[in-house]
Order: sequence, then structure tokens, then C-alpha cells
Amino acid sequence: MTSQPTFTPDAELTADEARRIVLAAQGLLGAPDRRAGVLGVLHSLGAVQLDTISTLARSHELVPYSRLGPVGRATVESAYWSGETAFEYWSHAACVLPMSTWPDFAFRRRHYRGRGHLWGHQVSKESFDTVLERLRAEGPLTATALGGAKNKGEWWDWSETKIAVERALAFGDVVCVRRDGWKRVYDLPERVVPAALLAEEPDDAECLRRLVRLAGRQLGVATRADLMDQYRLTRAQVDAALPGSGLVPVAVAGWGERAAREGAWADPDALAAPPRGRHRATLLSPFDSLVWDRPRTARVFGGFAHRLEAYVPAAKRVHGYFVMPILAGGRLVGRVDPAREGRTLVARRMSFEAGAAVGERVLAGAAEALRAAAGWVGCDDVRIEALDHESTRARLTALLAR
Repeated sequence: MTSQPTFTPDAELTADEARRIVLAAQGLLGAPDRRAGVLGVLHSLGAVQLDTISTLARSHELVPYSRLGPVGRATVESAYWSGETAFEYWSHAACVLPMSTWPDFAFRRRHYRGRGHLWGHQVSKESFDTVLERLRAEGPLTATALGGAKNKGEWWDWSETKIAVERALAFGDVVCVRRDGWKRVYDLPERVVPAALLAEEPDDAECLRRLVRLAGRQLGVATRADLMDQYRLTRAQVDAALPGSGLVPVAVAGWGERAAREGAWADPDALAAPPRGRHRATLLSPFDSLVWDRPRTARVFGGFAHRLEAYVPAAKRVHGYFVMPILAGGRLVGRVDPAREGRTLVARRMSFEAGAAVGERVLAGAAEALRAAAGWVGCDDVRIEALDHESTRARLTALLAR
């Protein structure tokens, strides 16, 4: 068993200092790098989670929008799925990943291969071999083109072909570098992964060192649990990789008893150059990497409780279906459940954090975020339906009308 590294902080941070480092690392503080564009956002975040829900837009489109402002769907799709710059794999969840990180997931591909099955699904060797033979002979194909993705049951009732190709994806025998109408297009790695990356096969220890180092840079400041969650690593894996990661041990005031006891780690470059610049006011996807880890979100943002309610029965939802946190002034100040009706963005339910003073700056930031989102999706009006802080309606309406 790997022993837990001894924690002795090299620096001390206030909660506000840590929060600003986190925001900068996530591309939400300071001027956006528009020249690097969507691909630059992907490289800095390390992973952009995918999800089928589309309200204002799909989550993988909302993530670059929140950093760059208005960005066209075609631009996003080209950056993610050009066939050369990124691939899709299991990291935090099903994510788009920079192609440069292909070697770093060799440990996971070996793990899946050693386990021999995918989430309990079993498949015959004949079906597995047939999938590879057809891709080799016919070129890139969707599961539908390979013979069908589903049986006649529920959505998780995969066909033998779908199980086979997903198993091959997990093993690294096939790769997905683009989608066609939201369907994965599968291909052979030797046709799409650059030869130098394909030839690189680091051992598990090196993979983990790289991923923990990347996680530290992407998060800015992180506890051990945060580092584990970023790429779904185990505690033992993170503990083994930390000494060689280059991350700096720090103490963060106000992060709670466990963080005080176990400590946190920071990107040394972020410590050397404290972040400066303007905070973005924006709506965040509920799958955004700034908020996808609930305990971390609460710790960094003063108790903000983030929960996706799309899969909660409607009668039990507190804030709505696709609840988007509102980021303004470097803080999560509220939530909105948006929808579109023609050229109107509708806030079906909106609320502000009870602990936040709902003053002009908070309202102005929320109005800016709503107006910008409306313009991005082609709406020229914003209508607020349910508003938990009804006393703010007149001021908020006036700000939206500016």
C-alpha cells in the first residue's frame, strides 16, 4: 500500500486568493485568449464533458461560450471533432480530450483490457473481431452503420455490436474523434492518432504523474479529493503521483477541517504570478468543470450547493430542469433554469444565493449574463417567470432593458 505523502505547506492562501486562482485556471478571470479559441479552452481545461441535454445549447458548446463569449456552433464542432485535434474518452466522465493527452490514458486502456469487460457487458470474440475487421475494411463508421446500436428495450439495452465497439473504444482498439448527428464515429487509432503519440506508451506511474500534474494546473488549487475527481483517479494513485507532480503544498484558510488536516496543492506558476483581471459574468453549464465536483464547488464558493436536477422527477425539483449557475464578480451568485420561446429567453425559475447581498452589482452581473446568453442563442428579449427573490424583480427588469 502506498503511504500518504506528508503534508507540510510551502505557502498559505486566503479563501479569496484560492478562489481567484481557481477562476483564472478555469479561464474565467482576465481577458479571454480569443486567438487560441475553442481549442485553447479545451487545452487549458483538459476535458470538456459531453451530455445529450440541449436547452440553450449542448454543454460542450456552453463551456467555450462561458470563457470566450459568442462562439458559433460550427467553430466549436470544428475545434473538437476535426479528426486531428481531440478525441473522446472516459476521464471525468465521457469527455472531449486534447489529442496530446492520448498517451496519458494508456493506464486506463490497460485497466479496461485487463478487466476484460465493460460495465458488466459481455460480448463474443467473434462480434469484437467483426467490428475491427469492418472498420479496417470500410473506414470510419457509426454503431448504426456497423449494425445497430440498440436492441428493442430501454436506452441502455445495447446491441451486441454496440457493446463490442464500445469495448474496443475502452481498450483503445478504436477511437472516436468526431460525431455525426451526435452519433460517435469510430475509427482505428493508427488512422487518426498522430504516429508519435500512438507510439508513446508510458507506464502507469508516468501516466498518473502527468494527469495529476495536469489536474493541478487545470484546477489551480486543489485538495487530494479534487485531484482524484478531475480524472477519476483513486486516492492511492494520486498519493503515489503527488511527489513527482511538481505541485506545491499549500494551506487554504476557510476550506474546512479536512482540507486543513490533509492540505491542498497548487500550480506553482499560479502562485508565482497571482491572477489579475476582470471577472466574467456568465451562465455556466451544470456540467462545467468549474462546478462539476459538488464538494469542491461548495468549498471554493462559500457553500454554493450545485445539483443537476434534470434527472430528478419534476415534482421534486427545487430549482428546475437544466439549472445553470450564474457567475458574476468572481462568485456564484444564483441560478437560472432557462428555456427558449421563439426569440425570447425565458428564465423559468431564477434565484439568488441567500447569503449574498442582492445588491446592484449582483443584479447587474446577473442581467449581463442573461442578456449575453440571449444574444448568443439568437434571442432579443428576456422574460423572468418564477423569481425566488421577488423584491428584486423591478430592478432586475430595468437592468435587462438597458
